[in-house]
Amino acid sequence: MTQQVSIGGLVTGIGSWPGTDARESAATILGELGGFPHLVELPGRGLGADMVGRAGAILVDINLDASTRAYRVVPRRGNVAKRAEDFLNQDLDALEEAWESARLVGGDHIVKLQAAGPLTLGAEIEVANGSRVLVDRGALRDIAESLGEGLARHAAEVTRRTGAKVVIQLDEPQIAAVLAGSLPGRTKMESVPALPEPEALAVLDSTISGCGLPTVVHSCAADMPWDLLRRSQAFGVSLDMSLVGSRDLDGIGQLFDAGKELALGVVPSAPPEKPVTWKECAMPAVTLIDRLGFSRELLQTQVAVTPSCGLAGASLEWSRAALRLCTDVGKALVDDPSAF
Repeated sequence: MTQQVSIGGLVTGIGSWPGTDARESAATILGELGGFPHLVELPGRGLGADMVGRAGAILVDINLDASTRAYRVVPRRGNVAKRAEDFLNQDLDALEEAWESARLVGGDHIVKLQAAGPLTLGAEIEVANGSRVLVDRGALRDIAESLGEGLARHAAEVTRRTGAKVVIQLDEPQIAAVLAGSLPGRTKMESVPALPEPEALAVLDSTISGCGLPTVVHSCAADMPWDLLRRSQAFGVSLDMSLVGSRDLDGIGQLFDAGKELALGVVPSAPPEKPVTWKECAMPAVTLIDRLGFSRELLQTQVAVTPSCGLAGASLEWSRAALRLCTDVGKALVDDPSAF
Protein backbone atom coordinates (compact mmCIF):
# COMPACT_ATOMS: atom_id res chain seq x y z
CA MET A 1 0.00 0.00 0.00
CA THR A 2 1.33 3.45 -0.93
CA GLN A 3 2.39 5.47 2.08
CA GLN A 4 0.48 8.69 2.71
CA VAL A 5 2.37 11.94 2.33
CA SER A 6 1.58 15.56 1.52
CA ILE A 7 3.75 18.18 -0.17
CA GLY A 8 1.29 21.02 0.47
CA GLY A 9 3.11 24.07 1.83
CA LEU A 10 6.57 22.67 1.00
CA VAL A 11 9.32 23.97 -1.29
CA THR A 12 11.60 21.86 -3.50
CA GLY A 13 13.60 21.86 -6.71
CA ILE A 14 12.84 20.02 -9.92
CA GLY A 15 16.01 17.94 -9.80
CA SER A 16 18.76 19.00 -12.18
CA TRP A 17 21.53 21.28 -10.96
CA PRO A 18 24.54 23.01 -12.56
CA GLY A 19 28.08 21.72 -12.20
CA THR A 20 29.62 18.32 -11.65
CA ASP A 21 30.44 18.18 -7.93
CA ALA A 22 28.01 15.80 -6.26
CA ARG A 23 29.04 16.57 -2.67
CA GLU A 24 28.89 20.34 -3.01
CA SER A 25 25.55 20.12 -4.80
CA ALA A 26 24.01 17.80 -2.20
CA ALA A 27 25.16 20.08 0.61
CA THR A 28 23.65 23.11 -1.17
CA ILE A 29 20.30 21.40 -1.77
CA LEU A 30 20.03 20.24 1.83
CA GLY A 31 21.03 23.70 3.04
CA GLU A 32 18.44 25.47 0.89
CA LEU A 33 15.65 22.85 0.89
CA GLY A 34 15.94 21.14 4.25
CA GLY A 35 12.17 20.65 4.48
CA PHE A 36 11.84 18.82 1.15
CA PRO A 37 15.23 18.13 -0.46
CA HIS A 38 15.78 16.09 -3.59
CA LEU A 39 18.52 13.86 -4.90
CA VAL A 40 20.60 16.10 -7.14
CA GLU A 41 20.96 15.35 -10.86
CA LEU A 42 24.08 16.70 -12.58
CA PRO A 43 23.67 16.22 -16.34
CA GLY A 44 26.77 18.38 -16.91
CA ARG A 45 28.81 15.24 -16.21
CA GLY A 46 27.80 13.94 -19.64
CA LEU A 47 26.70 10.54 -20.96
CA GLY A 48 24.91 8.51 -18.32
CA ALA A 49 24.18 11.53 -16.12
CA ASP A 50 21.40 12.97 -18.31
CA MET A 51 17.75 12.19 -17.62
CA VAL A 52 17.43 9.22 -19.99
CA GLY A 53 20.92 7.84 -19.40
CA ARG A 54 20.30 7.85 -15.65
CA ALA A 55 17.44 5.44 -16.24
CA GLY A 56 20.08 2.88 -17.17
CA ALA A 57 21.04 2.77 -13.49
CA ILE A 58 17.42 2.38 -12.32
CA LEU A 59 15.79 -0.04 -14.77
CA VAL A 60 15.76 -3.69 -13.69
CA ASP A 61 16.84 -6.38 -16.22
CA ILE A 62 16.82 -3.86 -19.08
CA ASN A 63 20.19 -2.60 -20.29
CA LEU A 64 20.79 0.69 -22.12
CA ASP A 65 23.73 1.74 -24.25
CA ALA A 66 24.38 4.76 -26.44
CA SER A 67 23.68 4.51 -30.18
CA THR A 68 24.55 7.08 -32.83
CA ARG A 69 21.27 8.92 -32.19
CA ALA A 70 19.95 7.97 -28.77
CA TYR A 71 19.99 5.35 -26.06
CA ARG A 72 19.14 1.82 -27.14
CA VAL A 73 18.05 -1.36 -25.37
CA VAL A 74 20.89 -3.89 -25.61
CA PRO A 75 21.30 -7.51 -24.47
CA ARG A 76 24.16 -6.96 -22.03
CA ARG A 77 25.17 -4.27 -19.59
CA GLY A 78 27.81 -2.04 -21.16
CA ASN A 79 30.04 0.88 -20.23
CA VAL A 80 27.30 3.51 -20.43
CA ALA A 81 25.11 1.64 -17.93
CA LYS A 82 28.11 1.20 -15.62
CA ARG A 83 28.87 4.90 -15.93
CA ALA A 84 25.25 5.80 -15.07
CA GLU A 85 25.36 3.49 -12.05
CA ASP A 86 28.62 5.04 -10.86
CA PHE A 87 27.12 8.53 -11.10
CA LEU A 88 24.02 7.45 -9.20
CA ASN A 89 26.10 5.86 -6.45
CA GLN A 90 28.20 9.03 -6.18
CA ASP A 91 25.00 11.04 -5.77
CA LEU A 92 23.65 8.68 -3.11
CA ASP A 93 26.93 8.82 -1.19
CA ALA A 94 26.88 12.62 -1.37
CA LEU A 95 23.28 12.76 -0.13
CA GLU A 96 24.06 10.43 2.76
CA GLU A 97 27.13 12.45 3.73
CA ALA A 98 25.22 15.75 3.62
CA TRP A 99 22.33 14.16 5.53
CA GLU A 100 24.63 13.06 8.32
CA SER A 101 26.34 16.46 8.41
CA ALA A 102 22.97 18.14 8.77
CA ARG A 103 22.08 15.67 11.54
CA LEU A 104 18.77 14.76 9.96
CA VAL A 105 17.37 11.52 11.36
CA GLY A 106 14.05 9.73 11.52
CA GLY A 107 11.05 9.20 9.29
CA ASP A 108 9.61 12.69 9.62
CA HIS A 109 11.73 13.87 6.68
CA ILE A 110 10.90 13.53 2.99
CA VAL A 111 13.30 13.13 0.08
CA LYS A 112 12.30 13.42 -3.57
CA LEU A 113 13.81 11.15 -6.20
CA GLN A 114 13.43 11.95 -9.90
CA ALA A 115 13.38 9.64 -12.92
CA ALA A 116 12.33 9.90 -16.53
CA GLY A 117 8.78 8.57 -16.77
CA PRO A 118 7.82 5.53 -18.85
CA LEU A 119 6.20 7.53 -21.67
CA THR A 120 9.26 9.73 -22.10
CA LEU A 121 11.55 6.70 -21.96
CA GLY A 122 9.36 5.08 -24.61
CA ALA A 123 9.82 8.16 -26.76
CA GLU A 124 13.56 8.55 -26.20
CA ILE A 125 14.91 4.97 -26.12
CA GLU A 126 15.33 2.79 -29.22
CA VAL A 127 14.78 -0.93 -29.63
CA ALA A 128 17.28 -3.06 -31.57
CA ASN A 129 16.04 -2.01 -35.06
CA GLY A 130 16.36 1.70 -34.26
CA SER A 131 12.64 2.38 -33.77
CA ARG A 132 11.42 4.10 -30.65
CA VAL A 133 10.31 1.78 -27.86
CA LEU A 134 6.98 3.57 -28.15
CA VAL A 135 6.07 1.69 -31.34
CA ASP A 136 6.57 -1.70 -29.63
CA ARG A 137 3.76 -1.96 -27.08
CA GLY A 138 5.30 -5.01 -25.42
CA ALA A 139 8.64 -3.26 -25.00
CA LEU A 140 6.88 -0.18 -23.64
CA ARG A 141 5.07 -2.26 -21.01
CA ASP A 142 8.37 -3.90 -20.08
CA ILE A 143 10.02 -0.50 -19.62
CA ALA A 144 7.14 0.70 -17.41
CA GLU A 145 7.26 -2.38 -15.19
CA SER A 146 11.07 -2.38 -14.99
CA LEU A 147 11.09 1.30 -14.04
CA GLY A 148 8.54 0.76 -11.27
CA GLU A 149 10.57 -2.08 -9.78
CA GLY A 150 13.80 -0.13 -10.12
CA LEU A 151 12.36 2.92 -8.40
CA ALA A 152 11.12 0.78 -5.50
CA ARG A 153 14.67 -0.54 -5.02
CA HIS A 154 16.18 2.93 -5.45
CA ALA A 155 13.83 4.41 -2.85
CA ALA A 156 14.50 1.57 -0.41
CA GLU A 157 18.23 2.33 -0.64
CA VAL A 158 17.64 6.02 0.07
CA THR A 159 15.44 5.19 3.06
CA ARG A 160 18.08 2.79 4.35
CA ARG A 161 20.71 5.50 4.15
CA THR A 162 18.64 8.41 5.52
CA GLY A 163 15.60 7.02 7.32
CA ALA A 164 13.44 9.42 5.28
CA LYS A 165 10.20 8.83 3.45
CA VAL A 166 10.49 9.02 -0.34
CA VAL A 167 8.40 10.81 -2.95
CA ILE A 168 8.94 9.89 -6.59
CA GLN A 169 8.87 12.46 -9.39
CA LEU A 170 8.33 11.03 -12.87
CA ASP A 171 9.64 13.49 -15.46
CA GLU A 172 7.45 13.35 -18.57
CA PRO A 173 8.57 16.13 -20.95
CA GLN A 174 7.41 14.05 -23.94
CA ILE A 175 3.95 13.18 -22.66
CA ALA A 176 2.13 15.66 -24.93
CA ALA A 177 4.10 14.57 -28.02
CA VAL A 178 3.42 10.89 -27.25
CA LEU A 179 -0.32 11.53 -27.08
CA ALA A 180 -0.33 13.81 -30.14
CA GLY A 181 1.71 11.47 -32.37
CA SER A 182 4.11 14.30 -33.22
CA LEU A 183 7.39 12.41 -32.70
CA PRO A 184 9.44 11.79 -35.86
CA GLY A 185 10.31 8.27 -37.01
CA ARG A 186 13.68 6.91 -38.12
CA THR A 187 13.09 8.18 -41.65
CA LYS A 188 10.72 10.57 -43.38
CA MET A 189 8.69 7.54 -44.46
CA GLU A 190 8.24 6.22 -40.92
CA SER A 191 5.72 7.67 -38.50
CA VAL A 192 5.29 7.20 -34.78
CA PRO A 193 1.55 6.90 -34.20
CA ALA A 194 -0.09 8.60 -31.27
CA LEU A 195 -0.46 6.46 -28.17
CA PRO A 196 -4.17 6.34 -27.25
CA GLU A 197 -4.83 7.98 -23.92
CA PRO A 198 -6.15 4.82 -22.20
CA GLU A 199 -2.94 2.99 -23.11
CA ALA A 200 -0.79 5.91 -21.98
CA LEU A 201 -2.64 5.98 -18.65
CA ALA A 202 -2.12 2.23 -18.20
CA VAL A 203 1.62 2.60 -18.90
CA LEU A 204 2.00 5.48 -16.45
CA ASP A 205 -0.01 3.74 -13.74
CA SER A 206 1.99 0.54 -14.23
CA THR A 207 5.13 2.37 -13.12
CA ILE A 208 3.40 4.18 -10.26
CA SER A 209 1.79 1.04 -8.85
CA GLY A 210 5.02 -0.89 -9.42
CA CYS A 211 7.09 1.45 -7.28
CA GLY A 212 4.42 1.60 -4.59
CA LEU A 213 5.37 5.13 -3.56
CA PRO A 214 3.68 8.55 -3.58
CA THR A 215 4.32 9.88 -7.07
CA VAL A 216 4.22 13.29 -8.71
CA VAL A 217 4.22 13.57 -12.50
CA HIS A 218 6.27 16.52 -13.73
CA SER A 219 6.41 18.24 -17.10
CA CYS A 220 7.48 21.76 -17.95
CA ALA A 221 6.01 21.48 -21.45
CA ALA A 222 2.82 22.99 -22.81
CA ASP A 223 -0.42 21.09 -23.57
CA MET A 224 -0.50 18.99 -20.43
CA PRO A 225 -3.08 16.14 -20.51
CA TRP A 226 -4.93 17.26 -17.41
CA ASP A 227 -7.69 14.65 -17.56
CA LEU A 228 -5.21 11.78 -17.91
CA LEU A 229 -3.26 13.10 -14.94
CA ARG A 230 -6.44 13.49 -12.92
CA ARG A 231 -7.35 9.85 -13.56
CA SER A 232 -3.84 8.57 -12.91
CA GLN A 233 -2.57 7.06 -9.66
CA ALA A 234 -0.23 10.03 -9.19
CA PHE A 235 -1.08 12.01 -6.08
CA GLY A 236 0.37 15.21 -7.55
CA VAL A 237 1.33 17.11 -10.70
CA SER A 238 4.31 19.45 -11.15
CA LEU A 239 4.08 22.15 -13.81
CA ASP A 240 5.57 25.37 -15.15
CA MET A 241 3.22 28.22 -14.27
CA SER A 242 4.57 30.41 -17.09
CA LEU A 243 2.94 28.01 -19.59
CA VAL A 244 -0.51 27.99 -17.98
CA GLY A 245 -3.19 29.76 -20.02
CA SER A 246 -6.94 30.08 -19.96
CA ARG A 247 -7.29 26.76 -21.81
CA ASP A 248 -5.71 24.98 -18.84
CA LEU A 249 -7.90 26.36 -16.07
CA ASP A 250 -10.69 23.75 -16.19
CA GLY A 251 -8.21 20.89 -16.16
CA ILE A 252 -6.22 22.30 -13.26
CA GLY A 253 -9.42 23.01 -11.35
CA GLN A 254 -10.45 19.38 -11.78
CA LEU A 255 -7.09 18.27 -10.39
CA PHE A 256 -7.72 20.30 -7.24
CA ASP A 257 -11.29 18.98 -7.02
CA ALA A 258 -9.93 15.44 -7.24
CA GLY A 259 -7.64 16.14 -4.27
CA LYS A 260 -4.43 16.14 -6.30
CA GLU A 261 -1.57 18.27 -5.00
CA LEU A 262 0.20 20.65 -7.36
CA ALA A 263 3.83 21.72 -7.40
CA LEU A 264 3.75 25.10 -9.09
CA GLY A 265 6.88 26.27 -10.89
CA VAL A 266 6.74 29.99 -10.15
CA VAL A 267 10.41 31.06 -10.09
CA PRO A 268 12.20 31.32 -13.48
CA SER A 269 14.74 28.56 -14.07
CA ALA A 270 16.89 31.04 -16.03
CA PRO A 271 17.80 34.51 -14.76
CA PRO A 272 15.19 37.04 -15.96
CA GLU A 273 16.17 40.20 -17.82
CA LYS A 274 14.95 42.29 -14.89
CA PRO A 275 15.32 41.31 -11.24
CA VAL A 276 12.18 39.74 -9.77
CA THR A 277 10.89 39.80 -6.21
CA TRP A 278 9.39 36.89 -4.33
CA LYS A 279 6.02 38.66 -4.44
CA GLU A 280 6.11 38.90 -8.24
CA CYS A 281 6.91 35.20 -8.38
CA ALA A 282 4.09 34.32 -5.97
CA MET A 283 1.34 36.25 -7.75
CA PRO A 284 0.68 33.72 -10.58
CA ALA A 285 -0.08 31.05 -7.97
CA VAL A 286 -2.39 33.36 -6.04
CA THR A 287 -4.08 34.53 -9.24
CA LEU A 288 -4.59 30.94 -10.37
CA ILE A 289 -6.43 30.01 -7.17
CA ASP A 290 -8.53 33.16 -7.36
CA ARG A 291 -9.49 32.56 -11.02
CA LEU A 292 -10.50 29.01 -10.21
CA GLY A 293 -12.69 30.25 -7.37
CA PHE A 294 -11.00 28.24 -4.64
CA SER A 295 -10.14 29.39 -1.14
CA ARG A 296 -6.57 30.59 -0.85
CA GLU A 297 -6.13 28.04 1.92
CA LEU A 298 -5.37 25.58 -0.89
CA LEU A 299 -2.03 27.37 -1.20
CA GLN A 300 -1.21 26.03 2.27
CA THR A 301 -2.56 22.50 1.87
CA GLN A 302 -2.42 21.41 -1.78
CA VAL A 303 0.35 23.51 -3.33
CA ALA A 304 4.13 23.18 -3.26
CA VAL A 305 6.52 25.73 -4.74
CA THR A 306 9.34 25.00 -7.22
CA PRO A 307 11.39 26.68 -9.93
CA SER A 308 9.72 26.60 -13.34
CA CYS A 309 11.96 23.73 -14.50
CA GLY A 310 15.35 22.16 -13.83
CA LEU A 311 18.31 24.42 -13.08
CA ALA A 312 21.13 22.57 -14.88
CA GLY A 313 21.30 25.23 -17.58
CA ALA A 314 21.54 28.14 -15.16
CA SER A 315 24.55 29.53 -13.34
CA LEU A 316 25.26 28.36 -9.81
CA GLU A 317 24.61 31.91 -8.60
CA TRP A 318 21.14 32.06 -10.15
CA SER A 319 20.30 28.49 -9.11
CA ARG A 320 20.92 29.36 -5.47
CA ALA A 321 18.99 32.62 -5.83
CA ALA A 322 16.08 30.75 -7.44
CA LEU A 323 15.82 28.34 -4.52
CA ARG A 324 15.89 31.25 -2.04
CA LEU A 325 13.10 32.95 -3.97
CA CYS A 326 11.12 29.71 -3.89
CA THR A 327 11.61 29.53 -0.12
CA ASP A 328 10.41 33.11 0.31
CA VAL A 329 7.35 32.44 -1.88
CA GLY A 330 6.53 29.24 -0.01
CA LYS A 331 6.80 30.91 3.39
CA ALA A 332 4.54 33.79 2.33
CA LEU A 333 1.90 31.47 0.90
CA VAL A 334 1.83 29.35 4.04
CA ASP A 335 2.00 32.21 6.56
CA ASP A 336 -0.77 34.37 5.14
CA PRO A 337 -2.11 33.68 1.62
CA SER A 338 -4.85 36.28 2.14
CA ALA A 339 -2.27 39.06 2.39
CA PHE A 340 -1.72 39.29 -1.37
